[in-house]
This record gives sequence, structure tokens and C-alpha cells, in this order.
Amino acid sequence: MLAGVSQPFIDHEVMLALRDRGVLIYDADLTERPVSNTSTTYPGAAYGWMSDEVHLGYQAALVSMHSPTYGRLWLSVRQHAGDTVAISQLAAAVQAAEASTGARPRRRVEFLEQRITAQHADIREAETQAEKAQRRVVQAQARLDAATQEREDRSLELATLQAQYQAKDRPEGRYSHLAEARRKLAVRERQAVRRQRELAQAQCGLQRYQAKMASLQAELEDLQQRLTQFQADNANNRCPIRAIFRLDAGFASGANLALLIEMGYDVYTKAGNAQIVRAARRKAGTMAQWTRVGKNAELTAWENETVANCPYRLDVGLERFHAGDEVRHAVLLHYGADRVATDLPAWFSFYNRRQTIEAGIKEGKNVFEMHHLKVRSPNGLAIQEAFAAFAANFVRWAGKQSHDTSQSASASLQPPELSVKQSVRIAANTSAWVTWQPEGCLLRFTDLNAFPGATWPIVGTGAFQLPLPLFKSAAPVPI
Repeated sequence: MLAGVSQPFIDHEVMLALRDRGVLIYDADLTERPVSNTSTTYPGAAYGWMSDEVHLGYQAALVSMHSPTYGRLWLSVRQHAGDTVAISQLAAAVQAAEASTGARPRRRVEFLEQRITAQHADIREAETQAEKAQRRVVQAQARLDAATQEREDRSLELATLQAQYQAKDRPEGRYSHLAEARRKLAVRERQAVRRQRELAQAQCGLQRYQAKMASLQAELEDLQQRLTQFQADNANNRCPIRAIFRLDAGFASGANLALLIEMGYDVYTKAGNAQIVRAARRKAGTMAQWTRVGKNAELTAWENETVANCPYRLDVGLERFHAGDEVRHAVLLHYGADRVATDLPAWFSFYNRRQTIEAGIKEGKNVFEMHHLKVRSPNGLAIQEAFAAFAANFVRWAGKQSHDTSQSASASLQPPELSVKQSVRIAANTSAWVTWQPEGCLLRFTDLNAFPGATWPIVGTGAFQLPLPLFKSAAPVPI
């Protein structure tokens, strides 16, 4: 039902965004839903990292779209156990966005084909190395067998000499045959130990190459399945669009970046790997040209750089933040058509506008009460998440519609401009008089509230809910 109500608004905003800007902009994030650490009645809750500490609860995966009319629209929210991490939720976020908007970019199948070709070459190289490792194992085993046989021969020789010396009651001299046989046996024993160690090392090497081959083969199968799926996606996509995903560092593994790029998206994110930050700082050295992009932030950047575990070249920007005497660094990553390295302030500004989803998360917790989970059943928890996201969208839709329908009213009858928080916390709980008119009704707030004397013309027909409790025969009253 909520999807049926929401879909026309989402479709309209998708059309406007593509018509006016030629691109859809998505943001995705993961936010905590903590519960009491001593609770045992929340189903599926788990301990995870929440608000800079380990806490019991859930993680909510959210996806929003930048809306030309409303600023932000929630497209999807899914609740997971508290130990869920962002890196595991990217594919689901992309699928949720595409399912909600009904639009997707052209899959970059040519990139996948190149990766598959390179993967075959890597597998052949791994097979060659595994064959060499197998020959080393065989050779090490042969050397061990020879050393073992020599040790047994020397042991038998020593036992024979000992029997002879005992039979003749001869003492063992320092340079006697018996002492020499004992020394030779000790040498063969040490040699057998070395040969055993060499065999173990050769076997470990073989196991590493075999594991690498298995991993490469499994990855190849995944790539081939992805290619088949993406080819089908392109065949069924009569109107591919351009789309951007903005993500925080928690999503930005090399595999996730590759997946987004292959799915056809432009990507704006931050590096979650500290090694990438250290490599960028080494590259910048002392000769980097820094551009001021914020009050206390500077940026230097390079195009077509490689980063760990990502097969595609990215634009890399090293951020430098000044906080008193402390200097902090972070790395921005980008893939797409925009030449971000030529306009660093615009790059910095565009990525940081993903704060809109962070503001939406804060709004959900504080205005729509998602800081406190009011139910303790799987279905109830899912319904609360869905209704909170729908309510955040609905307040914006209703506010815009009310504003549009009142544009023809005189200045004295203009409704107050309210934020989402004011609409939910104040206006929805404020008394008002309803004056019936032929074209609709006039809502006039009473003097003893936050909007004394404010009026709000409501044009058209609709229904309102009578105060509870209702009689069974009660029905919505037209206005």
C-alpha cells in the first residue's frame, strides 16, 4: 500500500531529475538502531559498532534520491542485525534504488569482458605456478626419501658396529669406527629433519597456489554470471539513464567500487583503507599544489590512478583538514564522466552534499522517533521502519501540495511555511477552526498556539479522521 501511494511521486521526481539535470543522484548509508544491552526480547538483535561503541541492536540500510522538488526522498529502508557492516550492503542498496525508480544505467559489459579475459590469464599463470610447486613437492619428497634411507642405513651400520665392539669388549675411541659411524648418523638425522622441513614448505607453497587457483576460478564464475545478468539487463533496458551513487567510506571496498562501475554508475566516495591514504600522502610529498575547498580544508588530486583491489582507474583526491595544530587527511575517490580533478571545490562540495542523507537519518531519529523501537516482532520492526520513511516523504509531499493549492489565495491567507519538524511536532498537534466554503475549506489556527491567527486554505475535496473512539457506522466526512 505504501509503495502504491509513493510510486507516483517518485516517478514524477525521476522524470524531473532526468529532464532538468540528466542524472539521478542516489545516497546510501547505514545507521544504528540501538536497544538496551540487557534486552533479550528483540528478535535478531546483535552486538555491533554503534555511536563509537559496541552496542546491542540493529542496523538500518537506507537509500535516498535527490529530488528536484522535495530535496530528499527515501526510496528504501531495510533492517539488519547490529553486526551488519556497510561493505556487505552495497549490492542490495543499488538493487533497491533501481526497483524503486524503475530506471538504471547501461551496464558496462565491455569492462566485465576485459576482466574475464584478464582473469583467464591469471588462472593460466596460477596453473603454471602450481605445476612448478607440484614438481618442487615431488623433488622434496624424493630428497626426503633418500635422506630417510641414508639415515636408516647409518643407523643399521651403527648398530652392527656396536654389537661388534661389545662382543670383543673394545672401548669406543674418539676416532674409532664406532664414533665415526655415530657422527655420520647424527649428520643424516639433521639432514632428514631439513628435508622434512623443505617438503613442508613445498607443500605449503603448493596449497597456496591451489587456493589461489580455486579463488580465481570462483571469481571467474561470479564474473561470468554477472556478465550474463548484465547482458540481459541491457537487452531489457530500452532507456538507460545516467546515475550517480554517493557513499561513505564504509561501502568503498575495491570489489564494491568495481561492481558499481560495472553496473554503469558514476561513483563519489571516500577511501576506507588507511593504506590508500598513506600512499596518497607519499605521492603528494612536499611538492603538492593544494587548493582551498572549505573553511579549513584543502585538496590536491590526480586523475587515472590505481587503488588497492580495484581493477579500474579512479580520480584520487587527498584532503587535508586543519583542526587547530592537528592536521588530518582523507582520500576522495571518483569514477565517472565529470572532470572532477579540474574543479576541486566543486568535487568537494558535491560529495559533501551527501550530508542530506545524514540529515535525513537525524530527522528520522529525532522527529519520527526511530531512536526508540516501539515493537518487538520482526514484522512490527519492519513496519515501523517503513512507516517512518514513508512519513518523512509524506510530510514533504503534503506540505508542497498544500502550498501549491494555496498560491491563489490572498497574502493574508497564505499558510505558514513549516519545516518537517514543525509540521510533525507542532502543527499536527495544534488546534484550529475549520470554515466551510464552496471551493473547499479554510483552516484557521486558534490564538492559543504557535501560529496565532494563521490561516490555511485547503482547496478541493478530501477526507479527515474524526476523533477517536469512533462508532462502527462512522465514516470519513467529505470537506
